[in-house]
Amino acid sequence: MWLLLQVIVLTEVKGFVVADGSRVAPLCPKGYFPCGNLTKCLPRAFHCDGVDDCGNGADEDGCGDTSGWPTIFGTVHGNVRRVTLTQECFLSQYPQHCSCRENELECIQADLKAVPKVSSNVTVLSLKKNKIHSLPVKVFSKYTELKKIYLQHNCITHISRRAFFGLYNLQILYLSHNCITALRPGIFKDLHQLTWLILDDNPITRVSPRSFTGLNSLFFLSMVSNQLEVLPERLCAQMPLLNWMDLANNEIKYLTNSTFLTCDSLTVLFLPRNQIEFVPEKTFSSLKNLGELDLSSNMITELPAHIFSNLHLLQKLNLSSNPLLYVHKNQFGSLKQLQSLDLERIEIPNINTGMFQPLKNLSHIYLKSFRYCSYVPHVRICMPSTDGLSSSEDLLANRILRVSVWVIAFITSVGNVLVIAVRSLIKAENTTHAMSIKILCCADCLMGVYLFFVGVFDIKYRGQYQKYALLWMESIPCRLLGFLATLSTEVSVLLLTFLTLEKFLVIVFPFSNLRLGKRQTAVALASIWGLGLLIAAVPFTSEEYFGNFYGKNGVCFPLHYDQAEDFGSRGYSLGIFLGVNLLAFLIIVSSYAAMFCSIQKTALQTSEVRSHIGKEVAVANRFFFIVFSDAICWIPVFVVKILSLLQVEVPGTITSWIVVFFLPVNSALNPILYTLTTSFFKDQLKELLHKHRRKSVFKVKKKSLSTSIVWTDDSSLKLGVLNRIALGDSIMKPGSP
Repeated sequence: MWLLLQVIVLTEVKGFVVADGSRVAPLCPKGYFPCGNLTKCLPRAFHCDGVDDCGNGADEDGCGDTSGWPTIFGTVHGNVRRVTLTQECFLSQYPQHCSCRENELECIQADLKAVPKVSSNVTVLSLKKNKIHSLPVKVFSKYTELKKIYLQHNCITHISRRAFFGLYNLQILYLSHNCITALRPGIFKDLHQLTWLILDDNPITRVSPRSFTGLNSLFFLSMVSNQLEVLPERLCAQMPLLNWMDLANNEIKYLTNSTFLTCDSLTVLFLPRNQIEFVPEKTFSSLKNLGELDLSSNMITELPAHIFSNLHLLQKLNLSSNPLLYVHKNQFGSLKQLQSLDLERIEIPNINTGMFQPLKNLSHIYLKSFRYCSYVPHVRICMPSTDGLSSSEDLLANRILRVSVWVIAFITSVGNVLVIAVRSLIKAENTTHAMSIKILCCADCLMGVYLFFVGVFDIKYRGQYQKYALLWMESIPCRLLGFLATLSTEVSVLLLTFLTLEKFLVIVFPFSNLRLGKRQTAVALASIWGLGLLIAAVPFTSEEYFGNFYGKNGVCFPLHYDQAEDFGSRGYSLGIFLGVNLLAFLIIVSSYAAMFCSIQKTALQTSEVRSHIGKEVAVANRFFFIVFSDAICWIPVFVVKILSLLQVEVPGTITSWIVVFFLPVNSALNPILYTLTTSFFKDQLKELLHKHRRKSVFKVKKKSLSTSIVWTDDSSLKLGVLNRIALGDSIMKPGSP
């Protein structure tokens, strides 16, 4: 009794499970997995990444998904041992162009038009890639010792009902890549020892259960890439030992409760790439030995809640690429032995940790989105391991993104704040223009704030993002950051449109009175900010319609491009980027085209008109470069949105480059385009350098006096440069509107 208790009792000691005095695997927190029997636990991101982080290689073991048929046929049915053949031929008769080894004959591409005459002791007959179009009655009857026949790529159209008569020892029959349209009843009735029947790539449209009469030992049946639309009832009635059935890439539209009713021995069932729309609840109820089931790439929109309830030995399940609208909470609850689950390209709006919690043996799971991996912390390998932006380890997946977000945030914030400060300190003659520039810098500055906080939260979750991914994307800070980014981009786009239209009126209609005063400009700018706030705030109004609009990725930017996302959020995102922003971009482009056409066609008759328009052309040139930078930044966004409308899958990596580089770089470039590239700024810089050269003449004077003079002169020069930066290029010349 004491020995029995000693064996049974399990005691937890310092994070380990101890059984019978021996140390077993450590107990790791959620999201972490053991390094074999070591005390070390590593997060999921460190496993199967190609690096030996454990030190004993345990984190790189068991990375391949070998569940399903590799396990079933490798461990249950044993490995097939190959027998090396001698070069000696034991056949006395065979065609001249064929090759013979012992009792095996190979006639590949021998231009045969019929089954050749060979010795009756042949055991393997390979007639692949010939021109055999029919198999007449008893064509193989003399070859009673045949075990394998290979007839692929012959375009066989007709098979006599008694073609395989007398082949009682045949074990493998390949009829793939032919032109067979139907299987006659009783065609295989003498093949009592047949274990493999391969009928791939034939235009077979119908199959009768009686076609398989006599196949008492059939183990493997493959009918891939045929044209089957309907499977017969009780498909396995004549094949009681059928273990593997592959019906991939047919035109099967539906299954019934009795289709697989007699398939008790089936362990592998492949039904991918068909047209199945619905699967009744008891379709698989009799398949108690099934180890792998593949229903991928069909048209299934709904699965009954208990359809897998009897599949207690199932190791691998593939449901990927189906337009499933809903997954039941307990859909996989009975699959205790499941090791691999494929749900790629399936949106699961009701996803929760309880849905996968019963799957204790699950080691590999494939989901539609990286963010879903946070719902399966107990699964060692979850794919995709990144969305191109975040990984299971970090909010920002790679070092380039981590460094870039800080650099661009710094440039954007400092550049825009500097421009705002200078234009506030220096009084400009064109106050309305200066006010517009400062407002635009405020909008661009928000992008810097957004990037700064993305960098802060990346540091906060560094190395453990997987544990907090879901909480972060659903948190208020994430939504506020998304709100800020959207507000910044929309106000910036609207302001550029406003400034472009303002200059359009001045250049195209130079003698009109269509000019905005200070008050009208202030009202227009306030309206633009109000519209930007409204656009960014609308998704907060209805959680049911928009869902978590700003929480679809780690950086909280609403660049929605996935067809399976909520209609409200995806539609609103399309409305913003392909509605408001694209319209604004087209207005800007057409306005500048009209400006340049107007300038070319206008007859500059007087120097006064020429001077007036010349100043406005200088202004237009300055804004042209600004708009050009906007075009470079926005075109990738438009392309992504258009591709999403065309249902083209967009890699997540593209999103990361757009969010971290393209959009923020525009905000970072604007201050440089407003100031540093102006001719006035360049002139002031040359003047400053010239004065520095003149100072060298006075080096013979006393050091103290020289220092004082240099300091005074330098200060005045810096002030002059700041004045030039504040005033800008010819935009701020006296007399400019």
